[in-house]
Amino acid sequence: MDKQFAVIVKDGIKGVNGKPSIGPVYRNLLAKDDFPPVEFDLKSTWDVFRKSVEKYPDNKMLGRRELVDGKWGPYKWKTYKTVYNEVLDVASALRASGIDAGCKVGIYGANCPQWIVSMEACNAQSYITVPLYDTLGPGAVNFILDHAEVDVVFVQDKKVKELLNPECTHTQRLKLIVCFTLMTEDEKIKAESMGIKSYAWSEFLHMGSKNPSELQTPKQTDICTIMYTSGTSGDPKGVILTHENATTNIRGVDLFMEQFEDKMTVDDVYISFLPLAHILDRMIEEYFFRNGASVGFYHGDINALRDDLVELKPTFLAGVPRVLERIHEGVLKGLEEVNPRRRKIFSILYNHKLKYMKAGYKHKHASPLADMLAFRKVKNRLGGRIRLIVSGGAPLSTEIEEFMRVTSCAFVAQGYGLTETCGLATLGFPDEMCMIGTVGSPFVYTELRLEEVSDMGYDPLANPPRGEICVKGKTSFVGYFKNPELTNEVIKDGWFHTGDIGEMQPNGVLKIIDRKKHLIKLSQGEYIALEYLEKVYGITSILEDIWIYGDSFKSSLVAVGVPSKENAEKWAHQNGLKVTYAELCKLTQFRDYILSELKSTAERNKLRGFEYIKGIIVEPKTFEGEKDLLTATMKKRRDKLLNRYKEGIDNLYKNLAARKR
Repeated sequence: MDKQFAVIVKDGIKGVNGKPSIGPVYRNLLAKDDFPPVEFDLKSTWDVFRKSVEKYPDNKMLGRRELVDGKWGPYKWKTYKTVYNEVLDVASALRASGIDAGCKVGIYGANCPQWIVSMEACNAQSYITVPLYDTLGPGAVNFILDHAEVDVVFVQDKKVKELLNPECTHTQRLKLIVCFTLMTEDEKIKAESMGIKSYAWSEFLHMGSKNPSELQTPKQTDICTIMYTSGTSGDPKGVILTHENATTNIRGVDLFMEQFEDKMTVDDVYISFLPLAHILDRMIEEYFFRNGASVGFYHGDINALRDDLVELKPTFLAGVPRVLERIHEGVLKGLEEVNPRRRKIFSILYNHKLKYMKAGYKHKHASPLADMLAFRKVKNRLGGRIRLIVSGGAPLSTEIEEFMRVTSCAFVAQGYGLTETCGLATLGFPDEMCMIGTVGSPFVYTELRLEEVSDMGYDPLANPPRGEICVKGKTSFVGYFKNPELTNEVIKDGWFHTGDIGEMQPNGVLKIIDRKKHLIKLSQGEYIALEYLEKVYGITSILEDIWIYGDSFKSSLVAVGVPSKENAEKWAHQNGLKVTYAELCKLTQFRDYILSELKSTAERNKLRGFEYIKGIIVEPKTFEGEKDLLTATMKKRRDKLLNRYKEGIDNLYKNLAARKR
């Protein structure tokens, strides 16, 4: 019998009179009788930080690299005590500026120490932080400033221009702008003309040190943050999270970690590159601060992340699937460059270690010889000290997860959660190979159930149980800010309806299989799960990224594919084509090759005929490089992509129809 990772605390109910069937209620084994009491003295996120300062004053807390002679130098660190003193100065300066408790404070910029100092200063004075994704354009920032009624913005120097852009009309409601570094003289004059006080970071710290004030720390039930989800369509939604949501999350991770031999220590180091305005990175950093550990920030270029990894030598890496896919692609590329004998040895060692891991051996005991001979190079690509890799934000393909578990010499686990669940709804167990392809069991303070989606054929009382994932628990959000209609739409009888489709495994582990809103029906009546197919086709080596489109009035799928520039140029060289990369992407011969590779991927993964891609637009530029095509968490904005490529898609369908005649 499979090892159990969750327990049923309430049986399912068959739907009657048009009501949907609902599946059993699942809980973590640590909460089988009830949620564990939150018996600790951390009532707010301010307490989390303050207690760590008392316990670990001289530990390294925040690190960043500085430019030295045009090159990025080593990491420079600030201790917990140093950061605490800066926080007190910023908190005092805010109070001296007339900002009252309960006011909303925006933070707009890339991850850096000032981001955290600004956040902790808000926690100290009972202000509500409103993170602004540094990848959002002025339209979304403008909306959030107005909708959240933001009074103050801490802003990165590169973003000041966007904030003062005439298109960002709601900047005029601001009372105060504080730049992470320095503002130009023109920017100061412009802010002043709009009636906004502006300060450089050092000026603001100095003002706070000269005007110390008492702290007005928050209560457990106070709002900690209004975190806007970028969404794949429409305006952002303001998710209200309390200090209790965050501290309960931290306590739950404490209890979860107590089950394992390998504990977190003050020597652990996290590399921060996922947006701090996103709940995953925010809660990971809160947990690191809870334990007196260190957070090092990437230098701002995601394409040069490997350089930061080698310099920082982190022990913990969290990423969205695309990050891990790039690591996988890098290793495969390296293998292509070695001789066939060494590739064969790598394959033998890979299968040897995988066999022992599947037999129940922990990753570090499965094959130390394979780790030494083959996989230490993969580990070194990640800095050489990685102990844990967590993937979140979207489902990770089984192929990539298995590869990382075998070759990274680290624990690898998936988790599942949303901003609305304060980051965690489920969490995978390290070294449990049965969890590959799943997102783990319910989190310690979470209840989970599936609800019927009849028009998609998902039944939570069938075998296997499938349905919309619904979550309830102590980390679930209060509601959407100034949007009771949407709140009531997604929270019914206390259950948050996520919109994701899950399949519950016999051992109480959840697998994400679909997205309720991203299912389309082709003209022949077949349902297509677009995000699932993008994950499957995304492992095709000739492609960097892919967006798949289907039309309910058409019988086939088409796509927009971004080639891997390196692999594309290699293919061109092998085929005697002396053209630029841009010219290559226009060639029919290259497009047909990509389609043939996609067909091979479909065949390997046993996709059904109507899931094959019949036509493709070859796009030389990455989706990341095009404004508004992706959310800040790298999810595809399907409406924006359709607008961008509609003419090309229409032409693809015309050509497909002509071929059938």
